[in-house]
Parts: sequence; C-alpha cells; structure tokens
Amino acid sequence: MRSRYSAYVLEKSAYLLATWHASTRPSGLTFEAPKPRWLGLDIRAATQRDDRHASVEFVARFKIGGRVQRLHESSRFILENGCWLYLNGDTIA
Repeated sequence: MRSRYSAYVLEKSAYLLATWHASTRPSGLTFEAPKPRWLGLDIRAATQRDDRHASVEFVARFKIGGRVQRLHESSRFILENGCWLYLNGDTIA
C-alpha cells in the first residue's frame, strides 16, 4: 500500500498498473489537472484473510485548490506469483 501511495505521489502510472490485478486493472492511467498535493498516508488496519487475500484500510490526505481532502478506503489485495496486487476497494465515508 505504501509503495502504491508513493507511486501516486510521483505519478508513476507504469508501477501502479503493474501492481494492479489484471481482472480489475484499467487500460491506462492519466494524472489530470488540478493535481493534488499529497500530504500523507495513514494505515489504519491491515488484515490477512488467508495466504492469498488481504485488505488494508487507509486514509490518504491531499490538497487541491487550497482545500485539504482525504481518501478513506478499504483496499483488497491478492497474492499472485509472489506479488501482492491491488484488486479493488471500497470508499469509507
């Protein structure tokens, strides 16, 4: 999760796509204006359900247009070929 957050901060779309499970991966990523200024990542919980499935609850804070906002999500990951891949997530209000 931390590496994917860093990839968003640095706009590393190739890394994000490479760490996204093929069943839910978009065909491409663009970083459009206005670009957020990322302020930090807080991992709230990490749970491994079994040998191949895990979830991470996080809050990522960012600023756009002078306003601080946050993304609170519970993300699901799957282990495939020795790599944890982002599967999908649910936004938490």
